[in-house]
Amino acid sequence: MVFKSKIKWVALFVLTLSLGSLVVHLSMTKFSNMNLVQYSVKDALSHDFPNIGLPGGRNKRLWGAVRSLESLQPYANPRNSYPVPNENNNGFIYAKIFGGFEKIRSSICDLVAISRLLNATLVIPEIQESTRSKGISYKFKSFSYLYDEEQFIASLKNDVNIVKSLPQYLKAARKRNEFPTFKPKNSASPNFYVKEILPNLKKAKVVGLIIMDGGCLQSILPPSMSEFQRLRCRVAFHALQFRPEIQILGRRMVERLRAWGLPFLVYHSGLVRDTLAYHGCAELFQDVHTELIQYRRAQMIKQGIINDELSVESHLRRENGSCPLMPEEVGLLLRAMGYPSKTIIYLAGSQTFGGQRLLIPLRAIFANLVDRTSLCSKTELSDLVGPETPLPPDIFQQPRPKTEEQLKEEWNSAGPRPRPLPPPPDRPIYQHEKEGWYGWITKNDKEPDPSPMDLRMQAHRLLWDALDFIVSMEADAFFPGFNNDGSGWPDFSGLVIGQRLYERAYSRTYRPDRKNIAALFNITRDDMYHPKRNWTLSAKEHLNRSLSEDVLIRQSLLSKPTSFLSHPLPECSCRISSVETTKQIKGKDGRFLYGGEQECPKWMQSAEAEGVKNDDSESLEDDNDVIEQLEPDVADVTTSLTSLIDLDEEWDPND
Repeated sequence: MVFKSKIKWVALFVLTLSLGSLVVHLSMTKFSNMNLVQYSVKDALSHDFPNIGLPGGRNKRLWGAVRSLESLQPYANPRNSYPVPNENNNGFIYAKIFGGFEKIRSSICDLVAISRLLNATLVIPEIQESTRSKGISYKFKSFSYLYDEEQFIASLKNDVNIVKSLPQYLKAARKRNEFPTFKPKNSASPNFYVKEILPNLKKAKVVGLIIMDGGCLQSILPPSMSEFQRLRCRVAFHALQFRPEIQILGRRMVERLRAWGLPFLVYHSGLVRDTLAYHGCAELFQDVHTELIQYRRAQMIKQGIINDELSVESHLRRENGSCPLMPEEVGLLLRAMGYPSKTIIYLAGSQTFGGQRLLIPLRAIFANLVDRTSLCSKTELSDLVGPETPLPPDIFQQPRPKTEEQLKEEWNSAGPRPRPLPPPPDRPIYQHEKEGWYGWITKNDKEPDPSPMDLRMQAHRLLWDALDFIVSMEADAFFPGFNNDGSGWPDFSGLVIGQRLYERAYSRTYRPDRKNIAALFNITRDDMYHPKRNWTLSAKEHLNRSLSEDVLIRQSLLSKPTSFLSHPLPECSCRISSVETTKQIKGKDGRFLYGGEQECPKWMQSAEAEGVKNDDSESLEDDNDVIEQLEPDVADVTTSLTSLIDLDEEWDPND
């Protein structure tokens, strides 16, 4: 009895202590809840960027303008006698454009130039990426799904007559295919249109064009046709404005990136399946992505697009500069250049072949890697798409089980005995395995036709690319992962580089040479460079050189022959007279590679002179602010200088 009573007292004592401890904890929580710190993204970013709002936050070595290109100014106005188009012309030209964002933009510019050349009225072209998609928003037609029709027509009223559709008496004849239709190549010459298409246009009064290669007119035109080159610039850089909903959301994205008061960099990977298959870069990927690239390459060989073997050495292609820079390589280059790990990087591109797995190393190097899904809500993106007809659910059905008669027939026709045991039954195929865009490759040898959802996603990618294009144009720096690929197709990075060169030639736009960069990375992999800091200094020197005017000569030789919009010099620019004389360099064919721009009009030079004075005063104020910031804390200055000196040693890939 005594033993039991002691146990009761012990249990009561323990229970009392537990209640007391609970009361103490509750009281502590009650009186300390006002001091709890609630997590928020804004506070976290403020912690990452302590210099927000302070002067001197922009490092001129990383974000400053390229001084040697400040004399280049946009000037695409006609310079010779340029008559207004006459309504009594040779007829109408209608066109169907196939391809993605960059092919559409380049093709429209060629169409306008051809219409001017043939003295014809252009019907608003049909964008097949949006036309083929069933159930997209009823608010938009083919062209208006991406661009502003009214702005397009009004901006080019002094260049070409443009109508929204064929006259009513010609629509029925088009449905009966009574008008001649042509499929011009992207290298078609002006003589082809004058000799082949113009007689048919005068005879039938209507001609149709089907454009599939991202263009229908050769990039480089004779010097006598420089006005047509400037017309291309006016179309691409002025007339082709996105519809208002896209522009509003794009500006909102830029404002959200600017809200922290710090510059940002845009990186476009250029990892597209067709381009990778064209150059044979399959071995740079793994698993199913390699098979998908090889399958697409086999299709291109069969269609005659590629005259090469199916299996090639991808690493040799990479060393030749024919394959894109991988995201981890871009991260290393940017860190070698001096960009801190907290730099804001916007990832452009509606799709990145290889998925998020390829971006993991880049996110590890730069934590503030964002894209449109980070800056826009789902509601904003869905409002941009507009109301769409819901697609029927794609209900996956399991394969029918085999009957006993089928099993017996397979057993009897299996071959002579002794026979191995029958294989175990197939495991069920789950829904998530069937829904993937790559699921077909494990079951079939032929890629299935695009589903309605695939077609709708292709239309949506036009909108995502348009948003990324707006952000890329407003970025403080732009880094392309893949451009000048030599395929002859226009690419997203090339269009961005060309328009940035036209609008703000001094903006920080990197134009890396992938062949030289591959050699740099091979040096680190083979461990041939033992001295520290050599690799970092070499990478930094190469990237700084890619900003200079010397690289524009290389761009003129590589980019311009395939896409005029990627290098619209010297036709669409002028130079402000300065003390330094610009060197003029001509190619073997006699065209200017650099320095052939005319002098800007006086009204542009006077306006630019005032802007330069303001910029100089602002730069002096910024320098004074920086000096005032550095004076109070000498210890911090010493620490920062030491970190800058040791940056290369700290970031040497050999370590």
